[in-house]
Amino acid sequence: MLPLDDYVPYLLNRAGARIAASFSDEVRPFGITLQMWRALAALTDRDGQTVGELSGRTAIEISTLSRVLDGLQRRKLVERKRAEDDGRVVTLYLTPAGRTMTRRVIPIAERYERVAIAGLSARDVATLKRLLRELYANMDKLCANRAASDS
Repeated sequence: MLPLDDYVPYLLNRAGARIAASFSDEVRPFGITLQMWRALAALTDRDGQTVGELSGRTAIEISTLSRVLDGLQRRKLVERKRAEDDGRVVTLYLTPAGRTMTRRVIPIAERYERVAIAGLSARDVATLKRLLRELYANMDKLCANRAASDS
């Protein structure tokens, strides 16, 4: 039998859940959720994404992301613009207030990363990030294969 405390999915979930819960508590006074933060941070990295692109970058399902974006738009942190050449395409942009909010939360996010990686060498941190990206890509392939076999 596989011991739970040696099971990679459990260990990932446990670490992620601890970080997410604490971070969510800390950004709640700003009136944003963890998912809102992920959308803001991804748009800070690259403004002008479509909802599909942003969904891929944030790992937030499109239907959930649409509700998150509705909340961000109501708060005037994000705006949606239709493409001039194709009115079906909507791109997302941070507003000045969205940029300000992101700048206020970045130090909190950076502190959470510092705490999470405390005691790890720079090489270990780089390896950890690379391995987490590989784990995600592996699971992405599994999900794509499952979806293909279901159709």
